[in-house]
Amino acid sequence: MSYKVASTSPQNVAVLVFPFASHPGSVLQFVRSISAMAPDMKFTFFSLSRSNSSLFSGSGFDNIKPYNIWDDEGFGAGNPLQQIELFLDRAACTFERAIEEAEAETGHKFGCLISDAFLWFAGDIAKKMHVPWVPIWMSGQRSLLAHIETDIIREKVGAPGQEDKPLDFLPDFSDEFRASDLPKEIVFGNLESPFARMLHKMGEKLLQATVVTINSFETMDLKVTAELKKRFNKLLLVGPLHIAQPVVSDDDRDGCLQWLDKHKPASVAYISFGSLGALPPIEVAALAEALEEGGFPFLWSFRGNKEDLPQGFVDRTSSIGKIVPWVNQVQILNHSSVGVCVTHCGWNSILESVTGGVPMIGRPDLADQKVNMRSVEVVWKICVRIEGGVFTKTGAIKALEQALLLEQGKEMRHRVGVLKQLAQEAVGPNGLSTQDLKALVEIIKS
Repeated sequence: MSYKVASTSPQNVAVLVFPFASHPGSVLQFVRSISAMAPDMKFTFFSLSRSNSSLFSGSGFDNIKPYNIWDDEGFGAGNPLQQIELFLDRAACTFERAIEEAEAETGHKFGCLISDAFLWFAGDIAKKMHVPWVPIWMSGQRSLLAHIETDIIREKVGAPGQEDKPLDFLPDFSDEFRASDLPKEIVFGNLESPFARMLHKMGEKLLQATVVTINSFETMDLKVTAELKKRFNKLLLVGPLHIAQPVVSDDDRDGCLQWLDKHKPASVAYISFGSLGALPPIEVAALAEALEEGGFPFLWSFRGNKEDLPQGFVDRTSSIGKIVPWVNQVQILNHSSVGVCVTHCGWNSILESVTGGVPMIGRPDLADQKVNMRSVEVVWKICVRIEGGVFTKTGAIKALEQALLLEQGKEMRHRVGVLKQLAQEAVGPNGLSTQDLKALVEIIKS
């Protein structure tokens, strides 16, 4: 049975997911934003079964259905990078086969292919299917520009040893951006290693996409957005997704909001290093010592080993601090008591801090986190960088004082407040992100 798309019939859309870190949840948020504007569309969400089971454990996704691709024994073994490399080695063939199986099972052809931008091969699959390819980039404009300029960066920077070379040859990158701010897979090493190849191929293939979408808003980075629009067939900015299509949740399992209610406005340091982030033990201890010695109120979403904390730290700081394994980060960052977010500078955390009106202290680790941190530090001036790039007790105390106690913190809160307003305007009824999302829905329907 063949399926012909008609304006009165649902449009079937295949969604290919990069099933690691925060990517699946972000892609689902993106799809929910589209489905809210086009409830007649039907989305099939292709991902690992373990990822799908966590995302679709609740209800409320009538037109978004999970489709499990392989989850063989042993896939979960090894460190996260090894898992990603195993996934990338098999992903293209596995996704293509899964799409064919889903079409055979339903008797309906897919009319569009949405994918995480990392999955560059989705462009080839979409070409075979003769359907539009809509990749979504889950980070900011500036890191995406760096990815599509990988060959130029390698030509200009050259061999290892030039990590301090300025990136001022890139559009709107000042000399404060350095080669060391980029993922090493962009600048140095073997482009055929799995992760480097993924990023390089992505930078090439996105130029062929029907439309590239970004979880950001145009006024956050106007000049870089303009540069990207010159390079892509079409660029649409549809974020911040977490306020464009908020997930309503009152989960406060550890009483964090009540705890925050007892503190003065802009007085608490909220600390989180992401779903995969974990500080080295020596830095965990240094940050803890800084919090205790400085007497800074803190709420720490802690996913590391508590044995890395100084002995007796939890008891000694019980009057000023709270350590929990998980928080509803959007809720926390919108609480008036939170004065700074100590973060790895993942893009979701940056957007959530901006929309909460909260400045940052940045301690990036991998991927695009360093270029994100440099952006919030030198472009928007809403972040304090940890001296030397790693936590020491002295450096952490200095950064916390700057953000929470000194004039610099007040200035950062003012600037982040301006960005917060721009973000809210972008997703408003007539905002730029809302208009771009409407344009995307029309592209998918056509």
